[in-house]
Amino acid sequence: MGPSPRMKRADAFLGIHFDFHAGDDCNSIGKRTTPQMVEMVIDKVNPDYIQIDCKGHRGYSSYPTKVGNPAPGFIGDPLRIWREVTRKRGIPLFMHYSGVWDYKAVADHPDWAAVDGNGKPNAKATSVFGPYADRLMIPQLRELAGEYGVDGAWVDGDCWGTTPDYSEATVQKFCAQTGAKSAPYKQSDPYWNEWMDFHREGFRNYLRHYVDELKASHPDFQVISNWAFSDHMPEPVFANVAGLSGDFAPDNSVNSARFAGRCLENQGVPWDLMSWSFSRKNNKQKPAVQLMQEASQVLAIGGGYQAYFKQDRDGAIRSPAEMDVMAEVAKFCRDRQAYCHRSVAVPQIALLYSTAGHYRASPSLFHWNGTNGVKVLRMALTEMLQNQYGVQILSEHHLRGHLSEWPVVVIPGWTFLEADFRDELAAYAQSGGRLILIGTGPKKLFDKELAQIADSSIVVVDQVDAAFPDALRHGLPNPIVEVVGSKDVDVSPRMLNGNLTVHLVNSSGPHANAPDEGIKEIKPVGPLTVSIRLDQPPKSIVMQPEGKSLEIEWQNGRAIVTMPHLDLYSILVVEP
Repeated sequence: MGPSPRMKRADAFLGIHFDFHAGDDCNSIGKRTTPQMVEMVIDKVNPDYIQIDCKGHRGYSSYPTKVGNPAPGFIGDPLRIWREVTRKRGIPLFMHYSGVWDYKAVADHPDWAAVDGNGKPNAKATSVFGPYADRLMIPQLRELAGEYGVDGAWVDGDCWGTTPDYSEATVQKFCAQTGAKSAPYKQSDPYWNEWMDFHREGFRNYLRHYVDELKASHPDFQVISNWAFSDHMPEPVFANVAGLSGDFAPDNSVNSARFAGRCLENQGVPWDLMSWSFSRKNNKQKPAVQLMQEASQVLAIGGGYQAYFKQDRDGAIRSPAEMDVMAEVAKFCRDRQAYCHRSVAVPQIALLYSTAGHYRASPSLFHWNGTNGVKVLRMALTEMLQNQYGVQILSEHHLRGHLSEWPVVVIPGWTFLEADFRDELAAYAQSGGRLILIGTGPKKLFDKELAQIADSSIVVVDQVDAAFPDALRHGLPNPIVEVVGSKDVDVSPRMLNGNLTVHLVNSSGPHANAPDEGIKEIKPVGPLTVSIRLDQPPKSIVMQPEGKSLEIEWQNGRAIVTMPHLDLYSILVVEP
């Protein structure tokens, strides 16, 4: 009897990621890669999948590729060892593969590089309009799929590595397409927005192309493009990817996960987020409890979780002790899997991440950083969570035609919205919905309505300050869940398997600026009084994964329970 079929990435919940971005310094890759090493990872962590290095940003491959650029030296073929053991154990194996960023490829083929505004080839980024994908990337992914039988690729350095290309051929194509006489160089130049959109569409075509080519030759090969269709790229999913994923900030990670996860959860595609298991400030391993708090932010909004550990320069796992840390985190996640994975948000507050507003203002092609709208959005998100509101981050493609599902829409700092969507928001306010506008930009967009609507269905605050919680209370006076007892509890009301579930995450501690040795303890908060608005008294409210049935007081259409304390992350499962 052979091994059981390997799990599809779409069904996965828990993974572990390794990479080391092989370079010209790596001359003994495979020296310490043994079946026992791979077995140790599987036995300790019991992951649904493993991701390992095969080509990082430097462009050197950490296996003896025949179609790419192998690192200088190998002892055996370490990738075959990883594949043989994972195949035997029924564990999917994914490759960490750097996409747009390939320093070696552009050094060897300067004509493959994106050209900067000074006419110099980029030392990191290939051009999405060039031959790189057809000449190197697709052949190498086919080698991995065919010769090695790996399950898929997690493509790093892709959307966020893409940069405008001022090569003669690209500029000519742009001018022919738009009627521009030349390429713009700064935001104030004519055709700047068209120039940026032209490159965004270039990336979309590049991504669709390599995904479709792999599907045509190897239908079971699963591709994920890191940070595509996420906070970096807030737009509908248009490529046949196996899932969405990203590695959130290695430091200030809780706040990063709060934001990134809410930008992924509504995209209609399975998703996960990855912790860095160590701090980038000092390269030290994070304690297990610190990673558990990071994981909680992801699990509490329905996502899968993985953590990133470094490989040594010969490709070996750095330390079995690191796998002991991950084993603790894995158990924490598994204990909660049945109560969280693929839960769906109950609409409460919609926080608008405007694709049009962001792309119009962003200095980057694909990154969340750099626009005032996102800056204000992130401040608003933190304040909403500190005030125990359930909140989803949503873009135009989520909200068009569906605005009435949310009692409140918050518009944070955007100075531009497309006219038809602005009008839809205005109609929403005129028909009973509540808009909260933050700052002068949104206020100007709705000047006409503010002069006409007298029932305060549109509320304006200058910034996220002391007045903002009052605006939230006005907009959502009777939320589904109310929590009293601590500000350091993130609340997410969600549905899973037909039941309302209330996800409570302890967000206390110095997670925004962890001490040098990491966060070794997160003190419980509480006691907490949790009040849940329901149509009728429930049969039970059980705190999971503790399995503790809570005593219910029914009062004015609300079920009230008391939790003596919240350790880190618990779920209240409401049985109607």
